[in-house]
Amino acid sequence: MTEYLTTKEAARIVRLSPRTLERLRLTGDGPKFLKAGIGLRAKVLYRITDLQAWIERSDYQSTAEYQM
Repeated sequence: MTEYLTTKEAARIVRLSPRTLERLRLTGDGPKFLKAGIGLRAKVLYRITDLQAWIERSDYQSTAEYQM
């Protein structure tokens, strides 16, 4: 069974603040997420596998490889 994490739990795993994770979600630069429910009050959830994939996409050998 897939495990789902809240924003606070996910932030702890990726070592960012929950607010930073929220900002990344708004800009589309963060990990994939799900909305459990409908509307503005729908709970945001993250799969551990999506967090791991997002971290892996940020793997560089040198600063020359990194492009914003």
